[in-house]
Amino acid sequence: MQSLWMLLASLMFSIMGVCVKLASDHYSIWEIVLSRGLIGMLFIIALILVKGGTLKTPMPRQHVWRGVIGVIALSLWFYSFSLLPVATATTLNYTSSIWLAAILFGAAWWRGNTRFDWGMAATILISFIGVMLLLQPSFDPNQTLGGLIALASGLISAVAYLQVRHLGKLGEPEYRVVFYFSTTSAIAGLACCLLLPGGSIPFWHAHNVQGVALLVTLSLSATLAQMAMTRAYRLGNPLLTANLQYTGIVFSSVWGILIWQDQLGWRGWTGTAVILVGGLLATFYNQRQARPQTPLRQEKPLADETV
Repeated sequence: MQSLWMLLASLMFSIMGVCVKLASDHYSIWEIVLSRGLIGMLFIIALILVKGGTLKTPMPRQHVWRGVIGVIALSLWFYSFSLLPVATATTLNYTSSIWLAAILFGAAWWRGNTRFDWGMAATILISFIGVMLLLQPSFDPNQTLGGLIALASGLISAVAYLQVRHLGKLGEPEYRVVFYFSTTSAIAGLACCLLLPGGSIPFWHAHNVQGVALLVTLSLSATLAQMAMTRAYRLGNPLLTANLQYTGIVFSSVWGILIWQDQLGWRGWTGTAVILVGGLLATFYNQRQARPQTPLRQEKPLADETV
C-alpha cells in the first residue's frame, strides 16, 4: 500500500505540474501558490464536514516548521527555473532522495547504529541515473548560483519529507498535515503577491474559464498528492517512498508527449526504463526485508530416557 500511495502522489503531482505550466500564462507563480493553499484548505474543510474530524492539533509547532520548510523548498525550486534550464533545475531538485538517504545514514552513524539500508540506497542511485538520462541536464559555469539554489531546494525538501513522516508517526492524520501546509502556502503566496517588488492585489485582473479551471485542477491535484505522499511516508520505509517519487518524472514525460508532442529519444526512453526498474527493485527489496521470517518447525521433545 505504501508503494501504491506514492505512485498515486506522483501521478497527482505530475498533473499539478502540467497545470502549473499552463496556468503560468494566466497567473503569476505567487498567485498559483496562493490558490493552491486556499483551495487546499477549503477541500480539507469540506472533507472534515463530510467525514468528520478536527483541525485542533496538539503539535502546532511541528506543523509550522513543516509548513515553513516546505514553502521555502517550493519557492527555491520555482526560483531556480528562472536561472537554470528546466531539466537541470528538476534534476537537481530530485536529489532530495539522495539527501534523504544521506541524512538517514548520518543519523544512524551518530546514534552508533551500523545497520543502514544500503540496498535501498542503491536503488535510489539507480533511479537518479535514470533521471539524468531522461532529463539530460546541462550546466554552464555561469549558472553556479542557480545550481546551488536548486540543490538547496532538494536538501530542504528532504528535511520536509522527514518532518511529514515524523508527524505521521506521532499520529497526525494526513488531512491535518496537508491543511496546515496549505495554510502556510496561502499566507506565503499572499504576502509575496503584496510585498515583493512589482506586486499587486492577487487575482485583481481579467480571468477566463480556462485559467480558473487550471487553478482549481492544480490545487485539488496538489492537495490529493500531498495527502497520498503523507500517508506513504507514514506507512513504511522512507527510502522506498523517496525512490518511488522518481516515477513522477515518468508521468510528467508521458504528459509532455501527449500534450506538447515532446520527443524523448533513445536516452529518454532508456532513462524511463531505468527509473521504473529502480522503483521495482526498491519495492521488491522492501517486501523481502519486511517479510517475517518463517520460524523453524520445532520437533517434539523426545521422551525421557532411562539411564
